[in-house]
Amino acid sequence: MLKRWIALELKRLRKESGFKQKDAAARIGRSPQHVGYLESARNLPSAGDLEILLGLYGMQDRTDFMRELLTAAKKGKNWWASLSSAVPPWFDLFLGLEAGAAELSSFDALLVRGLLQTRAYAEAVIRADTDLTDEEVQQRVELRMGRQRILDREDDPVRLWTVLDEAVLYRKRGDSEVMREQLAHLLEMSERPRIDIQVLPLDAGAHTAQQGGTFTVMKFPPDMKGDPGVAYLELVNTGLYLEEPEEVALYERTLRHVHALAANPEKSRGIIRSAMKEV
Repeated sequence: MLKRWIALELKRLRKESGFKQKDAAARIGRSPQHVGYLESARNLPSAGDLEILLGLYGMQDRTDFMRELLTAAKKGKNWWASLSSAVPPWFDLFLGLEAGAAELSSFDALLVRGLLQTRAYAEAVIRADTDLTDEEVQQRVELRMGRQRILDREDDPVRLWTVLDEAVLYRKRGDSEVMREQLAHLLEMSERPRIDIQVLPLDAGAHTAQQGGTFTVMKFPPDMKGDPGVAYLELVNTGLYLEEPEEVALYERTLRHVHALAANPEKSRGIIRSAMKEV
């Protein structure tokens, strides 16, 4: 898990800083192929190369954190709860995986997926945590809005396929205006070529996802050969990451079952429009 995360993070930082693989390779005295191996999780970087690359990408302040991850990855550990981070370590890992994913498929039983939330809806959801200060609420809202950039990136935007339980369309977050804006946003996003939104009708009956609740299956770029992907389940105060092939396959089968029960994208838009009238 950590090896995959380090690879995706190095690739993301290089691209965001405007360097090509050959530039990174030249800085550490390696071949572009070697950098490709680092960014596809085939190899882990040395601590020295990691520090040099982070300096090249203007991210020196992340050196200590990334070196902790590297040490844990080399020991084969998948436990990150002791690592320091601006956000909870379990969610910091999720952010890196989400940003590096080529495809995200999900079943959302309680809320509109964060990548599809409006600012007002996101704030209403986050304010449900009454222990947060106004400043902390706004920080989390900005983080959620920032995550949505992966839908708009010019270089291969993520493929998003989500199934919403119909109850989500009626579960009030904020006032009626907030809900109507959110539902209108879902309709708009559903027209994008790389986004599919399906609604699982209330009368769909029993299904294989009903016991597991909300979950996401992440698939990664083709250069990560043989990678089965990750199934992610968000719990009350932590996240559960499943990466064994049989575990991921189980959630993929569950998604296929839910996709078959859900209304197709066009009919789902009709369901969303009906909900807009009622809220």
